[in-house]
Amino acid sequence: MKGSKGSLYDDLKRRILTMELDPDEDLDEVALSERYGLSRTPVRETFRRLEGEGYIEIRANRGARVVPMNHSTLRHFFLVAPMIYAAIGRLAVQNYKPSQLSDLKDTQERFRKASTSSDALSMVLENNRFHEIIGEMSGNAYLQPSLGRLLIDHARIGHTFFRPRNADMRKRLQIAVEHHDGFITAIDAHQEDAVVDLVFEHWELSRENMEMFIAPQGLKADALVGGS
Repeated sequence: MKGSKGSLYDDLKRRILTMELDPDEDLDEVALSERYGLSRTPVRETFRRLEGEGYIEIRANRGARVVPMNHSTLRHFFLVAPMIYAAIGRLAVQNYKPSQLSDLKDTQERFRKASTSSDALSMVLENNRFHEIIGEMSGNAYLQPSLGRLLIDHARIGHTFFRPRNADMRKRLQIAVEHHDGFITAIDAHQEDAVVDLVFEHWELSRENMEMFIAPQGLKADALVGGS
């Protein structure tokens, strides 16, 4: 596959978010150079960019790997995700630009279409982009990097949410689509409290599915948060 540095960057992000590349998986610099028709320098530059955004880790003398997920990272995720999402949502209401709201609506339509056609990979990516845009709306240089890092693990932990296996999971997915519509309406109407309320509803909606992925033998996320 001949490509460009931009293609390599986009493809690696997509493959990490959709779990095509597993957490902790090594990235072969030589193979990627050959696949994309790039020299080693732009591949390394792409690695450094992805490292800065939280997608990969670069280890001295050991190369790059997809950022891992372990007990510690999951505990931190469940502790802080709702708080950061809520703060981002409130700031988005205060600072959004009309062009960003238009982008949010377009992304939601793509997400809705993917949910109708049961296109799990597109749902993962469009959902991620939807929440990225809300982060961009916040205009906060401190919170946006934290949101970006959270969204990476949210996509990976919650990927089963977009592959519903029964009627209840399909119903929950439809509610998620409706929540997105609610975010758009509340942001457009400058209703901060409504956005924050939706953040927590949206979080709880996907939480059980994420727990199923990270704790298949019955360990609840509360144990990850509150355990010693």
